[in-house]
Amino acid sequence: MVQGKIISVRGQIIEVEFLDEKPKIYDLLVLKEDPLMKMEVYTSASPTSFYCLALTTVVKYYHGAVVTDTGQPIRVPVGPEMLGRVVDTLGEPQDGLGPINAKEFRPIIAKDLTFANVSIPRQILETGIKVVDFFSPIIRGGKVGLFGGAGVGKTVLLSEIIHNIVILNPEKNVSVFTGVGERTREGEELFSTLIESKVMQGVSLIYGSMGENAALRFRTAFTGVSLAEYFRDRMGKDVLFFIDNIFRFAQSGYELSTLMNAIPSEGGYQATLTSEMASFHERLVSTKENAITTFEAIYVPADDLTDSGVQAVFPYLDSGIILSRQVYQEGRFPAVDILASTSSALNADVVGDDHYQTAVDAQSMLKKAMSLERIVSLIGISELSTEDQVIYKRSKMLKNYMTQNFTVVEAQTERKGAHIPVKETVADVRAILEGAVDKLQPEDLLFISTLKDIKEKLNTKTVTQAVKPETASPVNQLTTKT
Repeated sequence: MVQGKIISVRGQIIEVEFLDEKPKIYDLLVLKEDPLMKMEVYTSASPTSFYCLALTTVVKYYHGAVVTDTGQPIRVPVGPEMLGRVVDTLGEPQDGLGPINAKEFRPIIAKDLTFANVSIPRQILETGIKVVDFFSPIIRGGKVGLFGGAGVGKTVLLSEIIHNIVILNPEKNVSVFTGVGERTREGEELFSTLIESKVMQGVSLIYGSMGENAALRFRTAFTGVSLAEYFRDRMGKDVLFFIDNIFRFAQSGYELSTLMNAIPSEGGYQATLTSEMASFHERLVSTKENAITTFEAIYVPADDLTDSGVQAVFPYLDSGIILSRQVYQEGRFPAVDILASTSSALNADVVGDDHYQTAVDAQSMLKKAMSLERIVSLIGISELSTEDQVIYKRSKMLKNYMTQNFTVVEAQTERKGAHIPVKETVADVRAILEGAVDKLQPEDLLFISTLKDIKEKLNTKTVTQAVKPETASPVNQLTTKT
C-alpha cells in the first residue's frame, strides 16, 4: 500500500510527499484517518512530492497527515441509471431521489478516440431559431460555441436550444448537461423545467456550481464527458452535450495553476490552458455509429473576444455564435452579431444552394450597410443615394426579422415562443432581399415568426401595397383581394 505525508496545504492544492513508492498521475488519494477525505494526484511538485487537487473540504488536512493511494483514478457511475438524475462532480446524487444503483463505473480521465474511429459530420441539426439556423447552422455531431459577455443572453439562448431540441424531440437523443461554475439557481430552474416538460428521464445533469472549490469545478467537465462517451459507445445513442460555462473551466484551471506557483503564459492564463482545452474537446467527437453534438456557452470577459481563455476554445468549434452587447442594447433578441458569427456548415454542399446563396447575399448586404452607418449617424439617411437608402433600409429589416420570441422566457415577455423551420426562414430572407416588403417599416418585422405574421400586425390594404405581385416568394401569400 502506497502511503504519503502531507507537507503543505495551499487552498485546494495539497502537496503530498512520497519517499518510497510513488503514485500515478490521476490516482485518487484518501486521508488515512478519514477515507471520505479525497484528493487527486495532479502533477509532480518535486522529485519526491506531488501537487494534489482537494475534492472535499480541506479543514481536516494538516501538515504530517498520512494519505493512502487507492491505486484508482476518480470513477463515476455511468449507464441508463444516470438518466433522469442530478449528480455532482464525483457522481454523488444531488436530487434527493436516493442512491444511484449503477452497474458500471468509469474513470473521468480517458484517452481520445483514434482518427480511424472518428467521423466527419455533415448533417444539419435544426434549432428552430432563425438567426442560428440561417447564418450559423449547427452540424449534428459537431461543436457550437455561444460567446458573450455578462448578461447578453447566453444561458437563455442555450436554454431555448435545449427546449427546441430536447423537449420537443425527446425520443431522438439522450442529453447530458454539465454546469461548470454557474449559478445554482439556474441549475435548479433547468431541472424544474425538464421535469415539468416530462423529458427529464432522457437527461443527465452534472453540476459543479460557482460555490464549489476550483478543483471540483475543473473536474466537472470531465465527469460530463465520461457520461456522454458511455451513452455514445455502450448504449449506441446520439448525445446532445451541453456545457455552461466553458470559460469557468479555463478559469478554474487558472486558479489551481496560481496555487501551484506555476509561471503563467504571456496572455496571463496558465501555461497548460491549450492542453487542458484539448483534453476536454478531443473526447467530444462523433463516431461512425453515433454522434455527440456539443453546445458550449463561453463567457467573454469585458466583451473582449481576443481574451486568451476565449481564443483557446475557437479551434475546436464548427459554429461560433457571437452575442453582442450593442445588439442587446438596441433591443433585438437574441442579441446575435450576425457578421461576427460563423459556421463551417454554411456551404452549398451541406445546406444546399438556395440557403447558401441567400445567406451570402444577406451577408453582403449587411456589410454594405455597415459601411453606411457612420454616414447616416453624421448627416442622416436622406443624404445617401437612392440605391444606398434601399440597402440600408433592407438591412435594418433583415436584422429586425432575425429577432424571435423564445419559449423559455414566455413568463417574462408574455409573448408566445416560436419554432421556425429553416426553409421558411430562407424564403423570407430572399423576399426581403428582393424588396417584397420594401414599403413596410423595419419596426414591422420586429419579433415576428415569419412574414405571414405581418397580416396580423397590419391591415390588408397596407400589406397588399407592400408586396410586389411579380416577386416569386412566399410573401405573395400575403396578397388578398380588396
